[in-house]
Amino acid sequence: MNPKVIKVQPEQNYILRLWFANGERRCFDMKPYLDYEVFQALKDRKMFDSVSLFLGSVTWPNNSDLSYDTLYLEGTPA
Repeated sequence: MNPKVIKVQPEQNYILRLWFANGERRCFDMKPYLDYEVFQALKDRKMFDSVSLFLGSVTWPNNSDLSYDTLYLEGTPA
């Protein structure tokens, strides 16, 4: 089982900076996901910047979300 996200910070260029429960930090590039219908609203910077945590994963007010597994496995060490 992968660690849960304990802190998320939106960065420039649609990057999420992530802190995980095991002490690791990773960056996750959202740009490849922004053309999927569920994530298109995140092209609006205000919406993208409204990211928050929910049960160790990240979510946005429009109900789009990403699991901590995806964020950990596809994120790059920071």
